[in-house]
Amino acid sequence: MGILLASLGLGPLAWAEPAEPIQNSELNRELIYQLLLGEFSAINGDAGSAYALMLDAARKTQSEKLFERAIELALRARSADAALDAARAWQRALPTSKEANRYVLQILIGLNRVSDTLEPLKRELAGSTGKERIAIISLLPRYFARVTDKALAAHQVEQALAADVGSKATGPAAWSAIGILRLNAANPAGALEAAQRGAALDKLSDEIAFLSLSLLDSKAVQAEPLLRTYLDGAPIPELRMAYGRRLIETSRYAEAKLQMQALTQQTPNFVDAWLVKGELELLDKKLGEAETSLNKYLQLSAPQEPAVGNVESGRGVVQALLLLAQIAEQTQRPDEASAYLARINSPPDILRVQTRRAALLARQGKMAEARALIRATPEAKPDDARNKLNIEVQLLRDFKQFQAAYTLLKDGVRLYPSDVTMAYELAMMAERVGNLAEMEQLLRKVIADQPDYHHAYNALGYALADRNLRLPEARQLIIKNLIEARRLLEKAYANRQDAEIAAHLGEVLWAMGLRDEASTLWRKALERNKDNDTLLETVRRLRGTL
Repeated sequence: MGILLASLGLGPLAWAEPAEPIQNSELNRELIYQLLLGEFSAINGDAGSAYALMLDAARKTQSEKLFERAIELALRARSADAALDAARAWQRALPTSKEANRYVLQILIGLNRVSDTLEPLKRELAGSTGKERIAIISLLPRYFARVTDKALAAHQVEQALAADVGSKATGPAAWSAIGILRLNAANPAGALEAAQRGAALDKLSDEIAFLSLSLLDSKAVQAEPLLRTYLDGAPIPELRMAYGRRLIETSRYAEAKLQMQALTQQTPNFVDAWLVKGELELLDKKLGEAETSLNKYLQLSAPQEPAVGNVESGRGVVQALLLLAQIAEQTQRPDEASAYLARINSPPDILRVQTRRAALLARQGKMAEARALIRATPEAKPDDARNKLNIEVQLLRDFKQFQAAYTLLKDGVRLYPSDVTMAYELAMMAERVGNLAEMEQLLRKVIADQPDYHHAYNALGYALADRNLRLPEARQLIIKNLIEARRLLEKAYANRQDAEIAAHLGEVLWAMGLRDEASTLWRKALERNKDNDTLLETVRRLRGTL
């Protein structure tokens, strides 16, 4: 009813504001009655009658609000065709109405009638200039995000932007929109061409930089130089941050660290950059630098993250405090580590925090207290009981209390008989305590229960080989594991060229006698990740030289 009142010039308490001049409505009694009848029809669920009455009133009055109400009623009745008729009637009545044209365009897109969108697109752009036009162009990919024929959508938008693609003012935004639509249509080559043509007009364009970043996710590495050129200028911080995160995802940590250093220098108050910088410095074993960065993050984020008393629970703050506790542990400051952990008040992280506190107690020789702390941790999720048992086992294993870990795992296997991983861990612990017969029995059961659990083949094969037992079987078990491990690692490496995956894949290839392939893989991985410790250690251990 509110839109009806607005159309009559009667907002809430309109009569209480005499300062505004009174304007008599041009509606006669018949139209007022028609509008009331239409609204009552809508209230009573007769959307068809309500729509017909409202559209008729809109045509008679040429009221934009009533046309919009008619469209709303049609959409409520799930009649997109009727909504389109109302939008087009509105457009015919008021040809210069941008709102009417926008409704026509959006309804056509909703109906998946992409081939009919060219003229509405042109009208959407007509008359706009400068920043307004760039803003409209930038929104176009969102309009077509859910259409079926994405290639046709890209073509239609390119046609509509024909006057913009050669302009230095609007061309970069136009090519960015076209490129994003091409990328959505699974055409990365066309998207790359759009990025290159946009960069030729303005190599420092934010829009082209965004497109180039999107192309990296499609493995179009030729877009990276465009992005780096942009970053050498005065980039918006969010784009540098996004690129830094992309580098981390592909294990290019040294390059990501350089981006975070540049970001914190150029925009010192960009909070998240300090957290990521600290994480990368810790990864690089620069503990002092990491501590400084993480404390800077806490200082900058203090007013923004939720806090209760002396404890803090914001997601970024929790991560920073956990990392600072880790640094304090590594630099022999257990009291400071405990103090950092005590500041965290985050129910989703309680098990993670208590695990760290337990490790601190264990290092101080207080294993009984450490185990009691883990067992007393509240269980918020269904798997928490099992997770607590595994954490306790890991704690015992880390401090070489193998008999206690074995006993606890025996209880775990009884509690969770279908947990293959726990059975495997019990087998490994049985070997630690000298119960080789049980180890073999458990591993054979794991293989029977889950034939693709390749760790079990490997463990059993080497256990037999190391004891010079049943060597033909041992060899077959190891080969079977290596073949499966190679398949899985090659699949993982194809999806993500991570340095640690490269290290493990190379080790499998080396064990299979494919030493040239392993060396080639390691050499290429080292070109991208020359400082990765796992990769360096693996190459030195197996080849003896880099």
